[in-house]
Order: sequence, then C-alpha cells, then structure tokens
Amino acid sequence: MAFVLPQPAIALPPSITFDSIRLSTKPTACLECSQVQSVGQSGCSGILVVFLNGLIAPQSFWLPVMALMLRRLKMADSSSPGATHRPQMLAYDRYGQGRTIDRDPSDSGEGKEEGYGHDTLDVVRDLRQLISQITRNPDDRPKRIMFVANSIGCAVARLYAQQYPETVAGMLLLDSIMANSDFVSIFPDPTGLGFDPGSLPQDVTPEMLSETRRKFREVFHPSVKNSESLDRRNLAILLPDADKPSLDHGLAGKSPFVAVVGHDPEWFARESLQGSMETPIAISMNYTNPTWHRYNESLTRLTSPDKSSGPIIAKNCGHFIQRDDPGLVAELACGMLEAITDDS
Repeated sequence: MAFVLPQPAIALPPSITFDSIRLSTKPTACLECSQVQSVGQSGCSGILVVFLNGLIAPQSFWLPVMALMLRRLKMADSSSPGATHRPQMLAYDRYGQGRTIDRDPSDSGEGKEEGYGHDTLDVVRDLRQLISQITRNPDDRPKRIMFVANSIGCAVARLYAQQYPETVAGMLLLDSIMANSDFVSIFPDPTGLGFDPGSLPQDVTPEMLSETRRKFREVFHPSVKNSESLDRRNLAILLPDADKPSLDHGLAGKSPFVAVVGHDPEWFARESLQGSMETPIAISMNYTNPTWHRYNESLTRLTSPDKSSGPIIAKNCGHFIQRDDPGLVAELACGMLEAITDDS
C-alpha cells in the first residue's frame, strides 16, 4: 500500500469543464480534457496553464490543484474590487492514458514496433496542435504558456520549450523524470569489474544492489513498454543533460521562469519500501535520492538565475507531489502566475 497521507475532499467548481477534443491532425481519436476558460482582459488572463501528466498519474490528479488555484485567485480578486482575472487552464490525458481510451492513431503506422508507437517529440507535436485548437486571445495573439508538470511531463515541457521557445513563459517542474538515466546505473553493479564490497555504506549489501537493479530494469528502464505505447528509448538522446540546452531565449526574448520541486527524501524512501518495488530505505537514501537531487539542482540552471528557484523540497510528498500536497502546488503555481504577469 502506498505511503500517502489522506487528503481532504476538494469540491470542484463549475468553472472546470470536461471535454473530448479531436485534433485536426488526428481526427479519428479523442483526447479527454479538463479546462478552465480565462476571465478578464489583463493580468493573468493572457496565460494558459497546461498541466502535464507523468506515465502513471492521469489528469484527475490535477483537478484538486486547479480547484485550489481558482480559490486562491478568487480570494486575490476579492481584495481588489472590480478586478476579476484568471488564466485559461488545460489538463488532459494522452492517448491510451486515464480517461482517454482512444489510442494514438499513428501507433499503427507502417514500420511501427508494437508497444513503441510514438515518442515524446510526437507528444510535443500533439500538444502544440491541442493548444492551437483551444486558445486565442481576443487580439489574435497566442497566449503565454505556463507548464505545471510531473515526472515525464517535465521532459515534455522542456522539449516543448525547446521546440517553441517563443511561447513558454514558465515551468513548474514537480519531481522531474531523470531523462538522461536508465534508472539502473544509479546503483553500483556488484558484478562489475573492480567492484569493492568494502566501499558500500554499512546498511547496503551487494545482494540488495543486485535485487534493486533487477527490479528497476524490469519496471523503470526506458525500454520497458507502457500502456500509452510511449517510446522512452530515445529520451536520453533528446535530453542528455539536465541543465542544457539553456532556455535563456523564451517568450519575447526573455528567459522563462523555472521552479524545480523535489520529493521529500525520507518520505519517498518509506513510500518506496511500502510500494510494489519494496526498495530498501538504505538504497533510496544512499543512491536514488542523492542522484535525483543532483539532477534537480541542474534543472534550476536551465534559465537565468533571476528566473530560477529550487530545488524546493515538498515536505511529506513522494513522487506524485500534486496528489500528496495539491495546496503546495497551487501556491507555487499562483506565485509563478503572478511573477509572469509582473514580468510582462
């Protein structure tokens, strides 16, 4: 059973609506979306907040965050009589994920290998099309995009910002996937040449390392297939460095805001022990957590120092920070919205 604190029920406001959208580029399949329409003609109303899922947590995990953001924005408006502003919001399930039952139509194309139908660049192109179909300012200018992403969604956000830098104003990265890792090499190989058992921490054994490497290879290695048929095998080639390429020329020539949030190391270690992987706490504390934290530190260098923050440690949160503390995510997202608005 997952190591999770119970969360209070959060009522969803009627401003969050649910839609099925067919991309004009893929008209035979539907994407299931949750949306909030923007209000106002100034401030954050010209911003589109896009929530990007990981492989496991679907768009439903973002709904409490969206609701709490709307609540915070409403409270802020109440302190300024006559001013009502909110951004447009979008969460969606990719093909074959969550409420989106339809598969990616391109997965059945000629020469496609079963289980490896499309990659993250394909996801980026689909997202570009989806955004183009749902957004447009009254003056016909494209909206500024702010990503709130978790896990592999963070890689999608980075790739989108690389492909379309003139559109992205900010990224809130929640426990990003280590895109350049095979998730096995994190741990020393007890069968490797020159391995010294005496170099191990006191509470780690060669047997523990071998078992952990086996489990991680079977579950997390980029070659492992998933329900989306999302091919991760080239992800380390697409994003070989956590801090490169730099995103220093974004919207209107300005660097985007980048906030990096990581899981609570001790919480994550206990969660990993109690989860299906049953990863020993000593393994998480000596290898997984330090490696992940170094990756997060590098992510903060994607943008200019004045636009960067983190790594912020999400206390009492595991990998799915938006599930474990939606209030924190809403607070950080609203803070970034304010910063983007003030920077425009």
